[in-house]
Amino acid sequence: MKKISKSKIITTYALALYGAAEEKKAVSKVLDDVKTLIQVLKEDSSIIKYLSNPVWPADSKDEALKQVGKKLKLDKETLNCLEIISSNNRFSELLLILEEFVHIWYTKNGYVEVSVQSVQKLSIAQEKKLSSTLEKMLSKKVVLSYEVRPEILGGLIVKFGSSMIDDSIRGKLNRLEIMMKGGQ
Repeated sequence: MKKISKSKIITTYALALYGAAEEKKAVSKVLDDVKTLIQVLKEDSSIIKYLSNPVWPADSKDEALKQVGKKLKLDKETLNCLEIISSNNRFSELLLILEEFVHIWYTKNGYVEVSVQSVQKLSIAQEKKLSSTLEKMLSKKVVLSYEVRPEILGGLIVKFGSSMIDDSIRGKLNRLEIMMKGGQ
C-alpha cells in the first residue's frame, strides 16, 4: 500500500470541506466556524489529545463533537467534516486541516498571507500603514499574522509567498559582517 504524505492528507480534507461548503453556499459560515475552532483548539491543546486518544470510544467522541457543535452553533458542513475526521482517526491533524481551509479561502478570494516578525507588538497605526503599503506593493488584499521576536533587535522581517524582506537590525548586522569578511 502506498503511503500518502501528511500534507497531502491535510490538503485533501481541507479541500473537501471547502468543496462541500461551496456546494451548499455556506463558505462564509464554515469559515467563521473554522476560525472559531482554531481559536478554541489553540487556547486548549488538550482537546486534540483527548479526541486523538484511541482508548476513548468512537461513539463517545461523536457525542462530544455533537455537543461542541451545538454549543458553538457550527454549520452542518463543519460538523460533517468533523465526523469524517473522527471516523478516519485524523484528529491529530485537525488544527492543520482547519488552518489549511483558511489558506485555501484566502487564495480563492485573492488575499496574500503575510507573516511579520517584530521586536514588539506593532501599534494599530503601524499595522494599518504596513498593511496599506503591502497591499499597494502586492496589488492584492493582505492578511497579516504577527510574531514577536526580540532576537531580531529592531525593524521587521516580512515574509509572503517565497519572498522575504529582512529589514531587521540583526539582518543588517549579518549583511554588514558578510561584507566585511568579503573584504579580507
